[in-house]
Formats: sequence, C-alpha cells, structure tokens
Amino acid sequence: MPAENTDAERPGDARVPDGRTGDPAAPAPAPAPQASQASEDPDAITVRDPVSAPDAEGRPRRTTRRFPLFTRDTARPEGGGRAAAGDAPAPARQWPVLTVTLLVGVGLLLTALDVFRWGLVLVGAALLLGAALRWTMPRVGMLAVRSRFTDIATYGVLGLSIALLALMAQPNPVLEIPFLKDTLHFTVS
Repeated sequence: MPAENTDAERPGDARVPDGRTGDPAAPAPAPAPQASQASEDPDAITVRDPVSAPDAEGRPRRTTRRFPLFTRDTARPEGGGRAAAGDAPAPARQWPVLTVTLLVGVGLLLTALDVFRWGLVLVGAALLLGAALRWTMPRVGMLAVRSRFTDIATYGVLGLSIALLALMAQPNPVLEIPFLKDTLHFTVS
C-alpha cells in the first residue's frame, strides 16, 4: 500500500496535470490498478452493471437501458422534449403547457367574476385539452409530467370530473343525472 504524500502540503510546490509536484526528481505516480488487482485494493471502484469503454473523465459508461440499483437522477418523462425547435424562443417551445395554463387561468378568472359554472367548465375543458395534446402529440414539453398513460388518465379524469360537477351544480343544473339524485336522497335521509 503506497504511503501518503505529505510533501503536497508544502507551500511553493507546483503541481503538473498528472498530479506530480514540480520537482523533476519526484517519482511518477503509480499506474492505475488493473482488473486483477481490483479485488485486492479496498478503494477500487466496483461496477455492478455492464459497462463499455470509459468516458472522457475515465469513469465507466453504462451500456444497458436498465435502471441502476440506486438512482441519483430523475429521467425525463416520455414525450417531455421541446414542442418546437430548439432555436425557437422559450414560450414557443412550451406552447402546450402555456395553452392549458392560460385556459385554466381564464376559467378561474370567470369563476372569480361570479360566472362560476362556465368558468369551471372551462377549467375542465382545459384539462381535457391537456389530455388530448398528451395523447396526440409526440412531444409536449413540460405538459409531460409522468408516463404518457398516467398523464392522459390524470388530466382526463380530473377534467371530466370538474366539467361534469360544474354542469350539475345547483341552482338550475344544466345536467341532471337521475341515479345521482336518488343516491343523494338515500344517503341524506
């Protein structure tokens, strides 16, 4: 086992890129341990996944698409790429999420201005539009949050629920579903 180099802390020593001090009489660093020596060296890197040639920094690269045992990063969701070309300005690249957000904002504004039924229908329609965009477009930018199926199901169920509940709201509901009225009377009485 090599001894620690305490000379590195002396002031005035210049380092060259390979880690040696500027002293020409200093010995060259030991070569990196080979694969056969890796089991003997306790500080050796253990790679459990299949690897190929090292990258520019000398670290092993992964060659499998399988997720590692421990992840340190989050993968971009499927379809999470830019919706427009990379040279387009930021709002143009993220137009799907901006469209849905703008429609939800207008719906909430209508709700605040006491047109609650149609404001909430617009909020539900905006979420349904988000589900439709997620389904039909290959890249939707930040509108992609999870997997495609989960995003479509979430946007669709929430949008449909908000729109239907807004249409059934009292007084003077636009949409009446008879079995729901019977269920309400059964549970309240």
